[in-house]
Amino acid sequence: MTTPKIDLHPKPGDRVAKTTCYMCACRCGIDVHLKKDAEGTERVAYIEGNRDHPVNRGVLCAKGSAGIMQHLSPARLRAPLKRTGPRGSGQFEEIGWDEALQMVTDRLGPLRKTAPEKLAFFTGRDQSQSFTSFWAQAYGTPNYAAHGGFCSVNMAAAGIYTMGGAFWEFGQPDWERTELFMIFGVAEDHDSNPIKMGLGRLKARGVKVIGVNPVRTGYNAVADEWVGITPGTDGLFILSLIHCLLRAGKIDLDYLARFTNAPVLVNEDPKSPEHGLLLTDDNGRALVMDRATGKPASFDAKGVHPDLAGKLRRAGLTHRSVFQHIAERYLDHAYAPEVVGPSCGIAPERIEAIAAELAHAAFDKSFELDRAWTDFRGETHRSMRARPVSFHAMRGISAHSNGFQTARALHLLQILLGSVEAPGGFRFKPPYPKPATAHPKPHCGVTPGQPLDGPHLGFVQGPDDLCLKEDGSPARIDKAFTWENPMSAHGMMHMVISNAHAGDPYPIDTLFLYMANMAWNSSMSTGRVMELLTDTDENGDYVIPNIIYSDAYSSEMVAYADLVLPDTTYLERHDCISLLDRPICEADAVADAIRWPVVAPDRDVRGFQSVLVDLGARLGLPGFVNDDGSAKFQDYADYMVNHERRPGVGPLAGWRVGEKGLTHGRGTPNAGQIDAYIANGGFWMEHVPENAQYFKPWNMAYQEWAVDIGLFDKATPYLFSLWSEPLRRFQLAAEGHGHRQPPDHLRARIKTTLDPLPIWYPPLEDGHADPVEYPIHALTQRPAAMYHSWGSQNAWLRQIHGHNPMYLPTELWEKHGFQAGDWARVTSQHGEITVPVAHQAALNRNTIWTWNAIGKRRGAWALDDDAPEAKNGFLLNHLIHELLPPKGDGLRWSNSDPVTGQAAWFDLRVKVEKVPAPKQSYPDTGRQGSPVGRGPHRVAQQVKP
Repeated sequence: MTTPKIDLHPKPGDRVAKTTCYMCACRCGIDVHLKKDAEGTERVAYIEGNRDHPVNRGVLCAKGSAGIMQHLSPARLRAPLKRTGPRGSGQFEEIGWDEALQMVTDRLGPLRKTAPEKLAFFTGRDQSQSFTSFWAQAYGTPNYAAHGGFCSVNMAAAGIYTMGGAFWEFGQPDWERTELFMIFGVAEDHDSNPIKMGLGRLKARGVKVIGVNPVRTGYNAVADEWVGITPGTDGLFILSLIHCLLRAGKIDLDYLARFTNAPVLVNEDPKSPEHGLLLTDDNGRALVMDRATGKPASFDAKGVHPDLAGKLRRAGLTHRSVFQHIAERYLDHAYAPEVVGPSCGIAPERIEAIAAELAHAAFDKSFELDRAWTDFRGETHRSMRARPVSFHAMRGISAHSNGFQTARALHLLQILLGSVEAPGGFRFKPPYPKPATAHPKPHCGVTPGQPLDGPHLGFVQGPDDLCLKEDGSPARIDKAFTWENPMSAHGMMHMVISNAHAGDPYPIDTLFLYMANMAWNSSMSTGRVMELLTDTDENGDYVIPNIIYSDAYSSEMVAYADLVLPDTTYLERHDCISLLDRPICEADAVADAIRWPVVAPDRDVRGFQSVLVDLGARLGLPGFVNDDGSAKFQDYADYMVNHERRPGVGPLAGWRVGEKGLTHGRGTPNAGQIDAYIANGGFWMEHVPENAQYFKPWNMAYQEWAVDIGLFDKATPYLFSLWSEPLRRFQLAAEGHGHRQPPDHLRARIKTTLDPLPIWYPPLEDGHADPVEYPIHALTQRPAAMYHSWGSQNAWLRQIHGHNPMYLPTELWEKHGFQAGDWARVTSQHGEITVPVAHQAALNRNTIWTWNAIGKRRGAWALDDDAPEAKNGFLLNHLIHELLPPKGDGLRWSNSDPVTGQAAWFDLRVKVEKVPAPKQSYPDTGRQGSPVGRGPHRVAQQVKP
């Protein structure tokens, strides 16, 4: 008998194309296996991780593997669409690209010549924001932003203003050296593969992981200790940890003196117009008291040893160090665990124990890395001192109206421990770190027919940088960078539709959106937003006159567009994951990547970025046309190669042309650049020199390397800003100083919330919603298997999350007598929903939650009307409003962080009651027509040679 030969490793395809995943924001490397069918056409047969890629090293999650189903989705748009029925109906006719682009040009061309601000151009999580912002700036409208205002701008802005970078795309833990890892508010949708890989390495070494989150899922479920905190109290908990560490003397005094503004002198005279500002010399350099001389000196003077206890009397004014203010504030008994614990839902002794664990890891487990390095003062250090405790945080602490100050508090905590950029701690990824002052300020200067006077988004340093017109009214439709939300670094996308409908601060003509599902899960008060998009005036005309939308799929938002420009899937187009935008760097390496068309579209669709290139040429936008008016770029791929943001620096850093041939970083464009990326697996990477890998903000080896490679034009060492002068400048204005003053009704709020040291205050909805009537916190978080709406039509991912229940904690479950299969009515001050419920024991006792982006509107995404997502799935968004409830003062306050304007999704308070099971979840938003029909009941593909 002959033993049959079985191929245990069959090849899934005929060849492999290496590119970058698009199924979430990780940007992992993938191997796309392609196989020819009987007609000789290559088809996508299988997707797996690229083992050589620096981000995921071959690891790929369920979303990434399911990318094949995203590419084959029946919900894919097939051609440009022109609306034929009412908005929201989903009734369209297919048209050609020439007609579609002419319609856009005919609309936007005259508008640019007369009132470019009447174009509002906003994009979702498109991963090409340096390009889309460049286009909007060339057009001349001030109204551009991406999705960050309702995602995690609190996290980003707090990190930039405090230490020059933040979690997620800005940095990562030192996985190989940390001895304690603590996460706050982290779900499974962001940075998933790198975190999973890192957690695996920590578990293998026996390193403890502490998860702080009201909900125990995902990473918090595998944490060694779970802290089920009360939503919105993370900042109070963190400040109590700081209280404990200060009281025990477990802080890194040398680190604080050398690398932060803790020793910098602060003006303490309440009568001075510079009260609370930092003392500087004639060159604007911050002054410290030098321990060696006892005299004031510039913080960066050679040989200076800053004194944390410094004090100076000059010109009749007293100045004391920032550190003394820190000690006085956080040693106050108000932050003691026994005071804080009940509000946070954490036992006081547990707060003490966690503080002790942080101190033990940072100091008792400290070690020295045998690497000499020279700091910005010219002092050479023989080794690198480790503080092996690290943190990570995400939307859970960011999406609150106190999220900016909470994120700052977390950065203060890790800086007090001396762990940022130290071995074992949190490490920046190139091109970070860079201080807030190295970023542009926001611009809003409009001249008809001309580009905007500078970049739209940036980091204000005080009231003079606000985007206000001469009469003090907002210059932007979203009211970003105004007294209401002065430091809104990512804009306020969640306010665009309501402001445009109200004509406040002015009416717009065209709303141009890309990959932003504003009619569904990317807006607060979803049903109301749908009404605003369809509302008409007394003449029967739409209040928002024109809506242009681009997406790859038949989403809910498609139904509300007048013109739809169909995008490709991520396997059919060029993309650039650029150092100018959000690169794929690691702490030890600088890197960028591309996507490229591994297969050709089988529909009449075009990559949105290439469409913008075309429109830029048709409209004659600077940067998109040559001197003779001809198109400067053929498409987005041409732009990726030949555009230069400044001399020698373009979207892609790899394989440029230098004086002696190919080079990396700085160099002139190379016609073969994309081919070089493809040959190298879709990415470029260069390691940071070993002696430059730590202490990057102060390490001159890193600073000089960053200049050489083109990250900076000059070395920019700086101090971490524990005391934030920009915040204090706004407080001074609210106190009556300066020529630019806030409205009177905002003075008290600015003085309270824009404190130069991190503070905690209750979420703003707590002061508007009756805590007796609405005693329960309600949260929504992204599932690991789906990212935004993109997985809704994915045949594989739908099997993991076909619908979503509302999860209730044990006490609430038993109080209302719920059983499996029951339904509940959940009510807020803004609305109510009727939804299925489920029991979860590992949940904060006063919190309910659900997955976001699972529930769908009937007719969208090519789903059947009886699909579980449309029948039982639901959105918590119906209960949330972009404005807080009236409070009797005649004003409707924005439901946002008062500093950055981030949407306060997680401040929601509700009540719950048991109801008889209905036939479907409510509210019922009706059915929209589908321009792509319905998907098959059975999804199958077999590629046969």
